Amino acid sequence: MSEVTEDNDFDASNGGSPDASGNGASEPPGGGQYVDPNGEFSRDMQYITTRITADGRDGYPVEPGRYRLAVSRACPWANRAVIVRRLLGLENVLSMALAGPTHDERSWTFDLDPGGRDPVLGIERLQEAYFARFPGYPRGITVPAMVDIPTGQVVTNDFVQITIDLSTQWTAHHRPGAPDLYPEHLRDEIDAVNDEVFQDVNNGVYQAGFAGSQEAYERAYHRLFDRLDRLSERLRTRRYLVGDTITEADVRLFTTLVRFDAVYHGHFKCNRSKLTEMPVLWAYARDLFQTPGFGDTIDFVQIKQHYYEVHRDINPTGIVPVGPETAGWRTRHGREVLGGHPFGDGTPPGPPPPHETVPAARQ
Repeated sequence: MSEVTEDNDFDASNGGSPDASGNGASEPPGGGQYVDPNGEFSRDMQYITTRITADGRDGYPVEPGRYRLAVSRACPWANRAVIVRRLLGLENVLSMALAGPTHDERSWTFDLDPGGRDPVLGIERLQEAYFARFPGYPRGITVPAMVDIPTGQVVTNDFVQITIDLSTQWTAHHRPGAPDLYPEHLRDEIDAVNDEVFQDVNNGVYQAGFAGSQEAYERAYHRLFDRLDRLSERLRTRRYLVGDTITEADVRLFTTLVRFDAVYHGHFKCNRSKLTEMPVLWAYARDLFQTPGFGDTIDFVQIKQHYYEVHRDINPTGIVPVGPETAGWRTRHGREVLGGHPFGDGTPPGPPPPHETVPAARQ
């Protein structure tokens, strides 16, 4: 779990720059400056590290119906939590608040809901849940975030730990046939793969896109594509990143790959190759996209709206591209010949609840 570089829980007295960060990152407010003029983009990895656990060690025990997962479909870090929740079948015990694809200088807003308020939390902005626990919270108002419904207070926004805890702490509420996304005997390997993918791919696209110098951009660019080449070699003879089934590692890589051609290739200048021009990774990504719980969480329209409308110092006009076409995501991938089974001895999740279904026109 070494993506996080700060292990202490948030302390409001620690200071930090106020922003309305998106994408699970400490970024500037919507419409502000995202490119670091000093050169290399550096992600603030200090999050609220309170955990929701089976034994309630931090004061927040796992309880059906008590917590609400706040996300935006636009955000790759939040997308991880949406996928894991779907795969594990936690929809009936952990409700989900859907923020819109853009945010302003204050925070993500629930502008998709009637009246612009989340129907369960009763708030217009996710910022309100953060301030309810930490008045004047000075760091990024990020998604995903777990909110305690009775108090309206944010519990954690530690996106790295949230999905691990859904797999390991919420087991009493997993659906029958749910996959083990973080099997104990593979955790060291999963963690090692996740570290490399985070540094060079998940965060690497941002380091390229938000670079403030040619040198910083080229360093990130080469790290990104060197790692993608290595991942292609790894996946050439194996269906999944670790073991014979989907794991946490596949979830984390997928959320970047699925956004690659729509956003990162052009908007972030990650343009050596499109995903569709990298045969192994393109087939791997389509395999996951067509696996229940992955592609049915993706809203390409909201993804593009977020990046192209919010990052105005990169895209000053706010014009959102029409393409690329998405029909290719449903074409045959042929990865079955490599063996393995997405859910091992388990079963795929059922269809998403009607109120959480992404319209086909947006996929």
